[in-house]
Amino acid sequence: MEQKLERKYGLFTAICMVAGIVIGSGVFFKAKDILNMTGGDMPLGVLAWVIGGAIMMVCLLTFSFMGQKYEKVNGVVDYAEATVGKRYGYLMGWFVATIYFPAMAAVLCWVTATYTLDFLGAIFPGLPQEGWVVTLTSLLVMVFAFAVNVLSPKLAGKFQTSTTVIKLIPLGLMAVVGIVYGLVSGTLTENFRATAQVAGTSANPLFAAICASAFAYEGWIIATSINAEIKDSKKNLPKALIIGGIIIASVYIFYYLGVAGGATNQQLMSKGTTVAFSNLFGNGLGNVLKLFVAISCFGTTNGLMLACCRGLYSVAARGEGPKPEVLGRLNPKTNMPTVSSLIGLLLILGWFGYFNFFLAYADSATTVPFVFDSSELPIITIYLMYLPILIQWMRKEKDQSVIRRFILPMLALCGSVFMVIASVFSHGWGCAWYLIVFSVMMLVGILLRRKNNA
Repeated sequence: MEQKLERKYGLFTAICMVAGIVIGSGVFFKAKDILNMTGGDMPLGVLAWVIGGAIMMVCLLTFSFMGQKYEKVNGVVDYAEATVGKRYGYLMGWFVATIYFPAMAAVLCWVTATYTLDFLGAIFPGLPQEGWVVTLTSLLVMVFAFAVNVLSPKLAGKFQTSTTVIKLIPLGLMAVVGIVYGLVSGTLTENFRATAQVAGTSANPLFAAICASAFAYEGWIIATSINAEIKDSKKNLPKALIIGGIIIASVYIFYYLGVAGGATNQQLMSKGTTVAFSNLFGNGLGNVLKLFVAISCFGTTNGLMLACCRGLYSVAARGEGPKPEVLGRLNPKTNMPTVSSLIGLLLILGWFGYFNFFLAYADSATTVPFVFDSSELPIITIYLMYLPILIQWMRKEKDQSVIRRFILPMLALCGSVFMVIASVFSHGWGCAWYLIVFSVMMLVGILLRRKNNA
């Protein structure tokens, strides 16, 4: 008898899943990177956020149409299977389960640990902020997120809702207070006028900044991984994607303008965007807001862990991949795929180990082999994998309107191609090293599929 996931999430939780997974880490983590990549050119940075947001919205709208038509176990895998075919659906499922979800989750555990220690460092000034302390804290975040999702998935959904609301507090305050203060003090105007050039400015600043914004905007597709658990999914998932996407783009752009009003470009580039919190709200309230930042990052990590736990289950539920009868088994008490979840945790640990390697050798990426940015390149890959889905949707869906069938999918197609081109210019040799790792892991998936179907 086929085991199915219980429909336990409503529209509000689904919206919080979309907004909550995306908002909360990249906007803090990548805002500094974007400033550095553009040499402190604030208008160019804003343009990168706008372009990244526009690409996200056209992709999101197109996939929301697919969500209205296709529904099975894992949204993006369902769409790949329905439009391109069963084999491509398997490849998409294997990719998100073994590369995309765990690589993103690993980075987010590190980001959450970093901002947690940033908050604790204000309370305990002697607390180390790097090295083994960050690694240990990252592992604790990972284990806690895993335990919440595996032992109580309903609690994980409630936690996602709560952290989404919490994370909007510091972002909203910074946006409003920062913009008002920046206009009155002249800081915002000066930041837009001045360019604090630094040695680390990228050779292709706009492309590099858009790639960085892709990390901050990415995550909405993860919400489709729970479509089998959303009540009235065909109606609620598209609504959640659209409403969540509007919230994300608006919050990001206004937050970026807010921090530009709360600190100079040079301060933001050297210390990160949280320096604006201390400048505007003082050390006391500024530290409380830093706590909210840490909680919001954990909300994003929680959402990614949720997707990782279901990753290989979405493949096994189709009778595909290694040991589908084992990976597709649900725990009768928690209604969670326990074995799939455990393997998901191991994959996160593997990618976390690699991310530490990347951090250690990022500055010598041109001389040290297999150094690539695992926070960005898996995201660019999924844009590449969207292309056959979008093309087949335009070719097959004759019952859709012109806007749904051609205009928005074509814009999504162009946006996805642009992301891939920007990545090649931005990452250089890193793309080649990543492609080798990607190819090997995908080959393993193909061989496992053939062995299972033999």
